[in-house]
Amino acid sequence: MRFVTDPSTSLKVGKMKQRVLWDHPEIVKRRIDQTCLAIDEGTDAPASNANPFSFLVIGDSGTGKHSGDNPQRRVAEWLMSNGNDGRFVLHTGDLVYLVGAKNQYLENFIKPYREWLMGGENPKRVRYDRLVFKLPFLPVLGNHDYYDVPFVYGALSLLLWPLRWLLQRQVDLDYGYQGSHQGDVFARAFIDYLKDYRLLGLASHLDQHYTATVDTKRCLRYQPDHFTRLPNRYYTFRQGGIDFFALDSNTFNSPLSPDEAPEAQSDRQNLLLQRQTLLAQRARIYTLTDEPDNDSVDQNDQSEVYAQLEQLDEELRDIDKQLAHTQGKAAVDWEQLNWLKQHLIASWKNKAVRGRVLYFHHPPYVTEESKWYQGQTLAIRHRLRRVLDDVQTVLNQTVPGDWRGDRPIVDLVISGHAHCFEYLQTLDTGHADSHTHWLICGGSGFSLRRQRPEGNLLHETVEGESAPVAQSIKFVGRSGHGREKRRPYSGLKIDVHPGTPPRFTVHPYVVEKYQHRWERMALDPIDITPGINASTQASIQQGEAPEGRAEATSL
Repeated sequence: MRFVTDPSTSLKVGKMKQRVLWDHPEIVKRRIDQTCLAIDEGTDAPASNANPFSFLVIGDSGTGKHSGDNPQRRVAEWLMSNGNDGRFVLHTGDLVYLVGAKNQYLENFIKPYREWLMGGENPKRVRYDRLVFKLPFLPVLGNHDYYDVPFVYGALSLLLWPLRWLLQRQVDLDYGYQGSHQGDVFARAFIDYLKDYRLLGLASHLDQHYTATVDTKRCLRYQPDHFTRLPNRYYTFRQGGIDFFALDSNTFNSPLSPDEAPEAQSDRQNLLLQRQTLLAQRARIYTLTDEPDNDSVDQNDQSEVYAQLEQLDEELRDIDKQLAHTQGKAAVDWEQLNWLKQHLIASWKNKAVRGRVLYFHHPPYVTEESKWYQGQTLAIRHRLRRVLDDVQTVLNQTVPGDWRGDRPIVDLVISGHAHCFEYLQTLDTGHADSHTHWLICGGSGFSLRRQRPEGNLLHETVEGESAPVAQSIKFVGRSGHGREKRRPYSGLKIDVHPGTPPRFTVHPYVVEKYQHRWERMALDPIDITPGINASTQASIQQGEAPEGRAEATSL
């Protein structure tokens, strides 16, 4: 039986449109852009693009079983103590594990982030669907924020809860008894749920809260301490001359179909073999945990077993998606991707904009052991490339002079999904995503993952030849075994400096669990200047890049 179901792309898109009353006559009449928001920053906001600012990033927090501990809360406390000057918080998705259920928001979101919430001093009184943030909190949907639990399993889970509590030594992959209802819980927590105003008060609500103007377009005004809603599941906002684009990657991560990229197709027989191997591994974990005296399983650390099972289930879902898409066209949210293309072009033509940042859940480039080869990873990479290639073509034709030079179309891309912190840079990919900087912030509270043993260079095969397309420069994730096991959870503070193109300084803040003790640390900052990293590029060209395992940061 499937313990978790993932709605189809068409269902996700359709349900979200209904919730925000997409293109409702009252919205069209007021010429409101339902994908744009303006943050009401108050008098202490940066006055111009010449002033620096900072923001915070967390991802894949959502907590889970941690033997009575809460890494999510530890990351939040450490980040808050170092990020008081942050203008806003980006969340890269998977806010509440395992299935984005409303009954888990109190423990998995409200309590850990209570300082950012109005009324957070009394977390139990804060409703998940009435959240008001003191500091702008700008999330995107992760795959777990869309998951659901079949009714039968949910009912059994609820009925058997007393027995599950008594059998704490046995593995209990707790999916709860409710799901996200196709992302409805996320929508009610963070998005302006206009569907509730459909019969009464819609016009008044729009006139009260859609009063901002960005580039002559009317849009939602985000007011900290008062009204902190997002306009849609994907959206854009501007801060200090930087355009930020938040995407819902869950609706364009379907594995590539033959008509999109024939060379990227996986062998069906190989996928079936991989699936059998993963099923066997999962069965073995359940068998071992049923043996109380088995030394190969740490009976006092259910979070370890919990994490292994969650990872295996996720890999199985990815393979099942690939098997379902080996024939025919994939369901892809081309409407959103076309929106991104058009808005990137407009952003480049706007002299008031000096930089662009994308953030979404699924990483296009990653070396975490369970994600680097997945069908979803390759699909996101391929489709984002397609958008950037199209943007580059249009800009070459419409923007006079050498508009680009060594600068990529997007200055920084931030994602989650991989449970680690990682900084990568693409090399010459032959596409418009060349020499782009990529950050992965997915280790802010849930189970951590290791780096792959194959090395820190990602390769692609083009016309029969294998060539490196990206290099991992910094990786912070699980390492070691037994008593030497290290678990460094992380969040980021990113400084944005004046100038064009903007320069970024990334500050990774880590709380590490090692031998049952916790330690806080601030890793060395990473300076990022959009364009080619000359030393990295030269080392690749000269064949000096390491071919073995990329060494994770030693903590």
